[in-house]
Amino acid sequence: MSYDEIAEGYERHWGPVIRPGAERVLDLVAPAIEAAIVAGGEPALLDVGTGTGTLAIAALERWPALQITGVDPSTGMLDLARVAAEERLPDHHGRYRTEVGWADELPFDDGAFDLAVSSFVLQLVPSRTAALREIRRVLRLGGTLAWVAWQRADRPFEPDRVANEVLDEAGFDPPEEGARKGDIASAQAAALSMRRAGFRDVRAHVDEVVHEWDPAGYVAFLTRFDEATLFAELDRTERRDIEREIRRRLTRLTREQRTLRLPVVHAIGRVPG
Repeated sequence: MSYDEIAEGYERHWGPVIRPGAERVLDLVAPAIEAAIVAGGEPALLDVGTGTGTLAIAALERWPALQITGVDPSTGMLDLARVAAEERLPDHHGRYRTEVGWADELPFDDGAFDLAVSSFVLQLVPSRTAALREIRRVLRLGGTLAWVAWQRADRPFEPDRVANEVLDEAGFDPPEEGARKGDIASAQAAALSMRRAGFRDVRAHVDEVVHEWDPAGYVAFLTRFDEATLFAELDRTERRDIEREIRRRLTRLTREQRTLRLPVVHAIGRVPG
């Protein structure tokens, strides 16, 4: 499914899971943002892969002086981002605008931005090096980029095992397991990719996204987002029975077993000059 089709499910069911990890990017870039505000008053910040606006809106809530442009290839995501901005920031007066575009083909002039951020996007691009070079291109000399992406890992998650077990018993092939090929190998690999793209003063570290699911919340995530296509094709009785059995087995798990823990890499670097 395209991101246009899953935009609402993403925002409702997956957005709250990744939001804390995304917003920690702002802590990383805070000194650069505050220095830019002192120096220029209304610094321009680019949010690469802005999605439904989580990072951009949080940045404006924290620093109302920013002028933020969010770029994303999904018009469905951008529609939700604009609605969220109007609801949470009714007085933003155009300080958050959106553009359709890809991370490795940004529709902006050289040196158009003072700062850039990105959350959970640079593991999705065809070439991370190309995307990082493109972001460097649109940053002014001395501009800063901070980002977060998933780190490669193989951590079994009990609710996934339960769901796959029930689907298998019902005659459905469970989703294929395995790490996504674009996930970051390590903090060192993230730092190296930034240096190769021309950034300097690079720092990177491993962190963790932690989210505790309750049975009802996980079933909603599974059926309305993660495996929405599969469940939409079931007849009402079969779907009800499968959901009920997954929920029943999830209640047997401890809180720790229902807690998702996934590693991420945060990185920051500066354009020389």
